[in-house]
Amino acid sequence: MEHEEYLKLYRHSLAHILAKAVIELYGKDVQYAIGPQIEDGAYYDFVLPEGKAITEGDFKAIEDRMHEIIKRREPWTRKEVTRDEALAIFKDQKYKTELINDLPADEKITVYYTGDDYVDLCRGPHVENSQELLGAAFKIHSVSMAYWRGDEKRDHMTRVYLYAFPSKDELKQHIKMIEEAKERDHKKIGAQLELFMFNETAPGMPYWLPRGWKMYKALLAYSREVQERHGYTEIAAPLINNKKLWLVSGHWAHYLNNMFIVPGFDGYTKADANIENVVSNLKDETEAPRAVKIQAGSLIYNRENIDTMAAKPMNCPNAMLTYKRKNRSYKELPIRYSEYDVLHRKEKSGQMNGLFRVQEFRQDDDHTFVMESQIKSEIADIISIADEVYKTFGVTYRAELSTRPDDYMGDINVWNQAEKDLKEILDEKYGEGGYEINEGDGAFYGPKIDLQIKDAIGREWQCGTIQLDFQLPHNFGLTYTAEDGTQQMPVVIHRAIYGSLERFIGIITENFKGNFPFWLSPYQVGIVPIRTEHNAYAKKVEDLLRDNGIRVEADYSDNNMKTKIKTFRGFKDPYVLVLGDKEAAENTVSINIRGNKQLNGVPLEKFLELCQKMNKEHSLDLIDSLD
Repeated sequence: MEHEEYLKLYRHSLAHILAKAVIELYGKDVQYAIGPQIEDGAYYDFVLPEGKAITEGDFKAIEDRMHEIIKRREPWTRKEVTRDEALAIFKDQKYKTELINDLPADEKITVYYTGDDYVDLCRGPHVENSQELLGAAFKIHSVSMAYWRGDEKRDHMTRVYLYAFPSKDELKQHIKMIEEAKERDHKKIGAQLELFMFNETAPGMPYWLPRGWKMYKALLAYSREVQERHGYTEIAAPLINNKKLWLVSGHWAHYLNNMFIVPGFDGYTKADANIENVVSNLKDETEAPRAVKIQAGSLIYNRENIDTMAAKPMNCPNAMLTYKRKNRSYKELPIRYSEYDVLHRKEKSGQMNGLFRVQEFRQDDDHTFVMESQIKSEIADIISIADEVYKTFGVTYRAELSTRPDDYMGDINVWNQAEKDLKEILDEKYGEGGYEINEGDGAFYGPKIDLQIKDAIGREWQCGTIQLDFQLPHNFGLTYTAEDGTQQMPVVIHRAIYGSLERFIGIITENFKGNFPFWLSPYQVGIVPIRTEHNAYAKKVEDLLRDNGIRVEADYSDNNMKTKIKTFRGFKDPYVLVLGDKEAAENTVSINIRGNKQLNGVPLEKFLELCQKMNKEHSLDLIDSLD
């Protein structure tokens, strides 16, 4: 059995052990719902008897009962049953009954018995005997509230999570990684370093504070510098567009519920009005419709009106219009339009998570228009950009190729050639088998390559993407004049390397634990005059650094020197310059380097040279010696 299959098998089996333990401890009236295996273990959802709850103080008792159940060495029995038999087995279990009733008429129904006193509705597979789990290492780590079937309108449930690994060492290493991840939490570090904030008046839309915005601009500047070298041109477009644009692009049909709409205006209500048959979720057939009252004098909006607008969730349609503004020749291609405009995507409140999942963000977006014959060389160049960018941040990455889905659109021959080109590029770059292939997982408009980066503690994040698009050029009627004089349709390459800048900043904040490289740090140098009589020399140093593009901050107050140093260290400034009589007399600086190393008597011009070198080279490491 493959390692991953084994992990799924015993993690799913441990979910059943968890459910059995909770029932034994909290009584037969426990309603148990679902218990899937997940990436690092499993969870199970329960509704406990009235007056009972699971808290952190109960974790050990549940774990002990699980160990006890495993030591009973009970057999696991799989049994196929009819729908009526399944309903009889789970007649007292509300959620199992609902699941059974929702199964297709021809669905094979299986149950698994653990011993004689616990049975679960499950497709399996599972272990054959509890003794197979004797060596498993697991730990309950959290409990949370969940909604039945993820619907906030339905029953509240208690979700119990556990970690599960084949050995105690692997579990220990995972827990260590989790603790390290908590220390690196970008929300925590972002607050400490005063990078960004959120407010309930704009959920999922970050406020960038002065320090954070300096870092944001450094990221943008680096991206623009790289793209300039590779022949990209930058455009900017309106942030809201008439729905006519979204109808052409297909977003109105396929993405409407994730867009912020500014409906057209139809007038005012003359009297109070009731709107019948309103539901929160059109897909939930069980939700009861309700009436919504609109007060007299209210504005009446209608999103079907011709003047309806929508905030753009993607830059693609604007790039299509920019291309289409004039006739094109094959001699102009490829045309590369990079774009950093603000985007808005509507998310459910429970899905937002710091900078990782937001409703307002920017991307290092690009739409490149190519002939089919240029696809291979263009994507090879994009991958070279990804190599450079990710190397700059000290992260490794791997590629995944997603191929033609069943609902693809366009010419199959073009698809076949595109997939062949992408595979050749990836074979040449990473070697055969050096990347993953997700068969049938491409977008309906073209195959794609996703780039997964790995951070300092081994977590993977999907950031970069390269997507071929045969559909949008068709929707917008894009053409170019080929060498033979015929009108041909270009192929569009959607491309991002950072992806969402907000998400990328969250990732690198955790990757660097807030100790950003010199070129990226919000402030690169903090200046501390020892006493107020040293302020004049400190101001000279500050002006020189600032005039040469170094981000610098100084504290000219009469506060204690150690207090000033501590403040700048708290913000993780790479260098803190301490300036007194000796430095002023010799035109030097004494440097406190992040990480507690010091350099004294460094000539001012030499220090400036070091700073410029790190900015130019986008160095990962701080220079901490003059060798």
